[in-house]
Amino acid sequence: MKCRLLVTTAVFTVLLVALCGCTTYDNFKQGLIDDNQDTSTGINIGIFEPTTGVDKDAALPEIQGIELAHKMQPKVMGKDVNLIYADNSSDINAAEPAINTLIAKNPTVILGSYGNLYSLIAADYVEKAKIPAITMTNTNPLVTRNNSYYFRICYIDSTQGRLMANYLNSINVDKVGVLRPSKDDAAMAMDTVFTNGFEDFSGKDDVVGYHSVYNAGDTDFTEQLEELRDSGVKHVLLLGDLTSVTNIINQAADMGLNVTFLGDISWGGDDFREKLNENVNPGNVAFVQFFVTDGDDEKEKVSESRQKFLDAYQKTYGSKDPEEAVGLGYDAYMMALDAIEKATAGKDEIAGGETIRDLLLSDGYVFEGASGTIMFNKRGDPKKNAYICTWDNNSITTIYTIETKDQ
Repeated sequence: MKCRLLVTTAVFTVLLVALCGCTTYDNFKQGLIDDNQDTSTGINIGIFEPTTGVDKDAALPEIQGIELAHKMQPKVMGKDVNLIYADNSSDINAAEPAINTLIAKNPTVILGSYGNLYSLIAADYVEKAKIPAITMTNTNPLVTRNNSYYFRICYIDSTQGRLMANYLNSINVDKVGVLRPSKDDAAMAMDTVFTNGFEDFSGKDDVVGYHSVYNAGDTDFTEQLEELRDSGVKHVLLLGDLTSVTNIINQAADMGLNVTFLGDISWGGDDFREKLNENVNPGNVAFVQFFVTDGDDEKEKVSESRQKFLDAYQKTYGSKDPEEAVGLGYDAYMMALDAIEKATAGKDEIAGGETIRDLLLSDGYVFEGASGTIMFNKRGDPKKNAYICTWDNNSITTIYTIETKDQ
């Protein structure tokens, strides 16, 4: 598997100017890869991402965040940071050789991959090589389970359900509903966590006033929506692929239903917003995010970190607000450098993977990033603020902040 490498900082600066306004990885990677880069000196950070294939555009925001962070901080401990790319080609069969090629380049930390399956394939190799890996958007709990070298900086799917239940309890909702695809194990799991969480937070039983399913591929949801109208429930967890959930939201708006549909982090992407009709009211959509461009955190230092990122993003990519994955990619890179520096303090040589892993898992490790304060539990999953957001005039607006202490 051919390993894609980063160009020098000077060439990359020129690339970034050209990048403003690009929307696909094909545009982005032109001039990005230099197979002749010398990685024998400095510190290598591995980038395990799909840079070709069906997932390449979806992975682009993560890569943009990493590249922006590298531009802002190209050195650590006085040494140049080399970004080393390994393309898993959006293919589970290509992921194994790609991660092995990357490991052979001796990265100190690995970032990625977009796509749960690719990280799951890489996990055993990462653990065997004792190289800490940080994923930005993987929500499958198996990525970090029983693997002390894989970390994530977003919450797993089921935790998002509990966060939404927390939010509804905070605004004194009495009854909730769920509409999900049938025969979908992940949706069933999130359904259970959401409803059980709402019962826990509210201290009440029998809190589900509406529960219905639909079949994957359905395009008419009149029956489910009429049942929802009759139930009187005003807050519904809506699960499924983006085409299905946006069709449901659009049909509900056409029917005049004043219901708030609740979703996961995928609702914060432009592809979701573009599928919504103009008559969908912002008050009828709420979703979880782990990075926002507005809102305040408890620590001023976190707000400063966010503003520093936003200023750099807008200067580099234009005035459009960054997608959540851009902020998470940025934080993953900055965290990797922070951990390397702290783990190396007082040592003559750069800390090894096991020492960095131990630092990340320690109770005292706290990282102040653009997406907020991040700590890890013993599974490598994050403890951090979460945000409930909506779309308003094509921009994401925060409507509620769930602090770590309240989760």
